[in-house]
Amino acid sequence: MVKLNKIYTRTGDAGTTGLVDGSRIAKSAPLMAAVGDVDEANSWVGLAVAALPEGASEAAMLTRIQNELFDLGADLATPADAEHGFGPHDMALRIVPRQIERLEAEIDAMNETLAPLNSFILPGGTEAAARLHLARAVARRAERAAVAAAETRDLNPLALAYLNRLSDHLFVMTRAINAAAGCDILWKPGATR
Repeated sequence: MVKLNKIYTRTGDAGTTGLVDGSRIAKSAPLMAAVGDVDEANSWVGLAVAALPEGASEAAMLTRIQNELFDLGADLATPADAEHGFGPHDMALRIVPRQIERLEAEIDAMNETLAPLNSFILPGGTEAAARLHLARAVARRAERAAVAAAETRDLNPLALAYLNRLSDHLFVMTRAINAAAGCDILWKPGATR
């Protein structure tokens, strides 16, 4: 359990931040860009939850995802362990296959109710779906940042897979929310020429 008594520590005033193992890296490092993008995606997911009706099944899925995004941030900020590598153990939160498998199962279940795509979807529709489109775009940015960070240091490959599946999940959920409201917005190529 995390316990924070004091919010500011002054340890980052020189432009570095601490990783879970106590080491410090520059706040401008590619890894910190990935961690920041994961945090931003989590915030957009929370904003989408706030726009959903009370008791919506999507809210429960998104709340699980928000918790997992905190796990993901911790995973990215925890260097590989000499003994365990990127495997889960008592001292590190790691993304595990079961979390990715759950995302895939939820994607498949939501997608079963949707008509096949015959056009790209414009970001928009209901307020909740529009917010999820932003979360999806930021999740894609987080994935790109994590891939860039993985070029400079070892990262859990399951963390990268989770980010890839997350953006798919958010996309399918926007379609499901908009389909229920009858307001998906299809791209019309060249319509304004």
